[in-house]
Amino acid sequence: MKHRISAGVIVDVEERILLVRHLKPTVYDFWVAPGGGAEGTEDLRATVQRETREECGLEVEPLQIAYVEDLWVPEMRICKTWFLGRVIGGALTATASGAAAEHIVDARFLARADFRDKVVFPSVLAEQYWADKAMGFATTRYLGIREMTLS
Repeated sequence: MKHRISAGVIVDVEERILLVRHLKPTVYDFWVAPGGGAEGTEDLRATVQRETREECGLEVEPLQIAYVEDLWVPEMRICKTWFLGRVIGGALTATASGAAAEHIVDARFLARADFRDKVVFPSVLAEQYWADKAMGFATTRYLGIREMTLS
């Protein structure tokens, strides 16, 4: 079995979350906070910065770790660390350097109400995130393991 270390960032600006839309017609259509796999000796904060730049053109500063999630896909186990973060530069775009390769067709800040008709990851953004935010993210929350499906 292969293993992958991954990191992502949850950026909340005025109750709107930064998400990118991955669309491959007839295969998948989902929105996710920016992130991806660590490369070489890259630390997780650098992974978040690179992935966000490549996926949506923004420069972010990763802050505290909010969530740790285990994902299972056939023949692979992924451990993903979700940071909270803030925008420090760049320009939001769906045509950043790595967007096309990942089938990213949109990038924007979405309000919680906008999630209703969309598949959104990490799934904690639908409910638990807002409660954790209200409590000030007092501790890192382990989300457990889930089979990675695109629905």
